[in-house]
Amino acid sequence: MLFGLDGVEIGLIIVFLTLFAGIMTGFPVAFAIGGAGVISFAIIAALDGAGLLIHQAIDVGSAEYSALLAEGVARDAISTFTFPELPRIEEPLFPGGWEQALERNISFIVNRMNERVIAGQSIETLLAVLMFVMMGITLERSRIAEDLLTTMAKVFGPLPGGLAVSIVIVGAFLAASTGIVGATVVTMGLLALPTMLRNNYSPELATGVIAASGTLGQIIPPSIVIVLLGTLVGDLYATGQETRAQLAGCTDALTYLGEPAVLSVGTLFQAALLPGLFLAFLYAGYAFCFALFRPNSAPPVISTDASGGEYVTPNEALTWYLLAPVGLMVAVVIGFSTGIIGSQSITVSDYADTGGSSAALRTNVSPQCQEAMIELHGQAAWDRAVETRAAEGGSATNEVVELTEEERAAALEAARTNAPPIGTGIAVMFTILALTLIVARGVAPSASPVPLIVGAAGVVLAFLLDILFVFPGTGPAATFLIMTIPMALTLFGTTYAMKRLSQNDLLRVVFPPLVLIVAVLGSILGGITNPTPAAALGAAGAIMLAAYRKLKEEGNPLAKIVIWASFAIVIMILFGVNFDLRITRENVPTADWVAYIIAQIAYHFAFFGLLYSCWVLFRMTILGPVVRETAKVTSMVFTILIGSQLLNLVLISFGGEHYIQQFLRSFENELAVFLLVMLILFILGFVLDFLEIIYIVVPIVGPVIYGGTLDPKWVTIMIAVNLQTSFLTPPFGFALFYLRGVAPKEVTTGHIYRGVLPFVGIQVLGLGLLWLFPGIVTIVPDLIPN
Repeated sequence: MLFGLDGVEIGLIIVFLTLFAGIMTGFPVAFAIGGAGVISFAIIAALDGAGLLIHQAIDVGSAEYSALLAEGVARDAISTFTFPELPRIEEPLFPGGWEQALERNISFIVNRMNERVIAGQSIETLLAVLMFVMMGITLERSRIAEDLLTTMAKVFGPLPGGLAVSIVIVGAFLAASTGIVGATVVTMGLLALPTMLRNNYSPELATGVIAASGTLGQIIPPSIVIVLLGTLVGDLYATGQETRAQLAGCTDALTYLGEPAVLSVGTLFQAALLPGLFLAFLYAGYAFCFALFRPNSAPPVISTDASGGEYVTPNEALTWYLLAPVGLMVAVVIGFSTGIIGSQSITVSDYADTGGSSAALRTNVSPQCQEAMIELHGQAAWDRAVETRAAEGGSATNEVVELTEEERAAALEAARTNAPPIGTGIAVMFTILALTLIVARGVAPSASPVPLIVGAAGVVLAFLLDILFVFPGTGPAATFLIMTIPMALTLFGTTYAMKRLSQNDLLRVVFPPLVLIVAVLGSILGGITNPTPAAALGAAGAIMLAAYRKLKEEGNPLAKIVIWASFAIVIMILFGVNFDLRITRENVPTADWVAYIIAQIAYHFAFFGLLYSCWVLFRMTILGPVVRETAKVTSMVFTILIGSQLLNLVLISFGGEHYIQQFLRSFENELAVFLLVMLILFILGFVLDFLEIIYIVVPIVGPVIYGGTLDPKWVTIMIAVNLQTSFLTPPFGFALFYLRGVAPKEVTTGHIYRGVLPFVGIQVLGLGLLWLFPGIVTIVPDLIPN
């Protein structure tokens, strides 16, 4: 053996040295990865052909190996790490020669490209990357980020460390709207760093808070990192759990786990929400505490009132900005929890399931699988499943039977009796309008409250009419007519409220991007749609928002077209939710035909508004740079995806991937394995971008860390936060290079390095807290149904 090392180990060293050498040459990373795969394969093939690379493989024909199989040990559990005493045989890395390995690699790479890049199941989710990138770049180029930063600085500037706190808040906003670390750091560096230095802020604090806030795009949804991880780890989790089930003696993961092994990007977005906000809170808390202990390094900045409206007393602000909105939200939550508010659907199926559907676990399994399932789920759960099967006659299959007329009538009556008095749709819609009225009251307390009172009366009337006249089974057309008067009253008050809100600089600047973020994230986190349509909504909304801003700057009255197009989208969604627009049915009610025509008109007008917005941005030379930058970023992502697949196939060809996985599976404690993987990812983050780590390293270690008992959501978010930490770590953190490129000359590299060290500590602290309290990650997915 060469240097006393196994041939597979030498092959791994060659691959990673070639990869690092290619990256450090400065050659574009997207091409360096693929080139490293080709060059490393050529080197390994040449050494193997010369007989220099020898692999010490287990002798599967030995008596000792057969004895282990006879004892019930699974083949995949037998390796040189778990059973080092087994007899070995020497064989070349490529038993069939490098020609055969190359032929297999070519066929594998074609299949993988077709599966993961061209026409596979993940391609639809990967399209979300393109639209999220366009959304973020559009908001950046339209100077919306600059307005946010200026306004937040006016609001928080008078506080100790207020500028730093405002940067954290704007960083969280940009993270939720862009998901791109480089764009956020560069934008914040150009806009905020000179302002902080002019106001005598410490260069260390200024650079540290900008670099750290810029990396929030790694974790706060809609994060591109989460999207890319989600498209990958979903397959890894399913594969890992299938392997785990087979090692336990079961036929498949569904039998062993009692539930499908599924992990979606939407679920990961839900899991990432609280950790992202938690890290932003830690950043802001550190900046505030820094200012308290070193006031000269983070002085308050006295500025004019940021509201742009009348003076609001502290008591009025407390009442209308905090107590009243919170009270309304608490009342709505109590309504949902007590059954006063909820779905009024009384749809009853003509069929009912019998047989094995009520048993949580399958019981017709092998003794080995039974023992493993009892160990996983507990004896009580297994006994309940056995009792259920026995009560059902031992049937292991589901039987569907048709309900009788009496059973169906009884089911309908039970559904009608148990239906809540207030429907979910009406409650949510009028609650949002009521919150608008409340905040508008706080903006101008001395103005006439009569229009707002009229709007509030409409909200109360809507709830009363829903209780008295809208019952389960009431058609959408009848409901629409009943709600006409309260909706008209509420919209009258809301229109007046929006005029008040537009006079407040803070709300005028924050409200439009906030609505866009809530629309995108709300549709994903609420399980309404998957990330791709939500990303399309975000990209279209960002284009229309940017066009409206530019038209308003010109004083162009055609800006109203964009507003009307936005309302058309809302109308289209409302009619699509409340009416059945499938006109291909045999019998289509008149109300559904009318709703279909209105929805079609709204759709075409909204599309016209989007096209007009694109024309406005094109005329102002904004759309062209946005499209080109979007093409660059997405091309880089997909090129890295292709190159990383090639590099992974080189590892697979000589058994390197399997060798690493066997080494990780040799650890008895899976938490120790995960800790080791996290340490490796942290170190690799010094020299590799997150894209290379996601597509090269995660597929290798993923089947192991996703094939155990650890919650896959928690594992993925821990990896994402770890990658975020690597962006900040000197000397190779990518966020530091981004900031160095736009920082003034008086800001040295030493300032940047010293400034980010406390935030690296905060990141490590955040990782530790997520490790100790995994509920921070899992609580939101557990509360929101998927």
